[in-house]
Amino acid sequence: MKLVFAGTPEFAAIVFDALLRSEHSIAAALTRPDARSGRGRKRKPCAVKERALDAGIETIEARSLRDPDTVRTLSAIAPDALAVASYGLLLPPRVLTLPRFGCINVHPSLLPRWRGAAPINHAILAGDRETGVSIMQMDAGLDSGPILHRQHCPIEADDTAGSLSMRLARLGARALIEVLDRLDADPTPPSAIVQDETKIELAPALSKAQGRIDWNLPATRIERMIRAFDPWPVAHSAFAGDPENAPFRIWRARILEKTLDNGEDEPPPGTVLDIDDRKDRSRSPSEVGGENGGEKDRIAVATGDGILAITEIQPPGGKRMSAAAFLRSGRIRPGMVFA
Repeated sequence: MKLVFAGTPEFAAIVFDALLRSEHSIAAALTRPDARSGRGRKRKPCAVKERALDAGIETIEARSLRDPDTVRTLSAIAPDALAVASYGLLLPPRVLTLPRFGCINVHPSLLPRWRGAAPINHAILAGDRETGVSIMQMDAGLDSGPILHRQHCPIEADDTAGSLSMRLARLGARALIEVLDRLDADPTPPSAIVQDETKIELAPALSKAQGRIDWNLPATRIERMIRAFDPWPVAHSAFAGDPENAPFRIWRARILEKTLDNGEDEPPPGTVLDIDDRKDRSRSPSEVGGENGGEKDRIAVATGDGILAITEIQPPGGKRMSAAAFLRSGRIRPGMVFA
């Protein structure tokens, strides 16, 4: 069938690539206008536009889908369906009813759980063990249309928003093509599942400020936050008393099973702890440090409940590196406090 594809970031580009390999025909790609990025603030096309240009497919850039010229362009193409993935704009009624089979969206959650702009991040942040993709017939609401197809996907213990997004994009592409193939073979609309309004969970867009770590939270919550905010907005924290308030970006961490039990007063949340030497003194240096022969490979930090071990960090103005590499710089000492 003849499609127009609407999408913006890499998640959408993966779906777009799969459609290009399918038996369906993409007449045009509907994208957002080029955005400024990088230190030079130069305009850069989104991932879908780049793929479309490489494939020789017409691109339609629109700041609003209420623009009459955009609507006329879509009407002239007369697509059988508008396939949507991470487009970023609500579709007005005129566009929703324009294609023969309407607008079909790939949403990376098991709707109605996690409606909104950041479903993958919120699923990890909430500690969900499972998520998936929903192929949805779009209506005028926010991710509120009936479900045409669902696919489940486990959330692994080390998943970041980035890694999970790529898996869900590939899963969503296959699920979308299944729905389109079915419609192509039998134009009768497939039975759809109306969403249960009592089970709605919202997943609003993230902001950079939300990446600031509150060390009063439990270690489990902070560890999930670090994974949920990778690759953006990235969990970060600065040291108390730093006049420049320069943030360290925290990329990887794990929860330590052991806690301080030597009778000392419990340090305040955010305190860097020297607990490597307290851990199982009976073990040999090679057992403690692996190939590093006892070299410390983590930064243990007190939280509101438990201890978090930072294993990958990015200092202000520096590169992303292992905690072991950063510790060799001597820039961090036990007793320093993240705030």
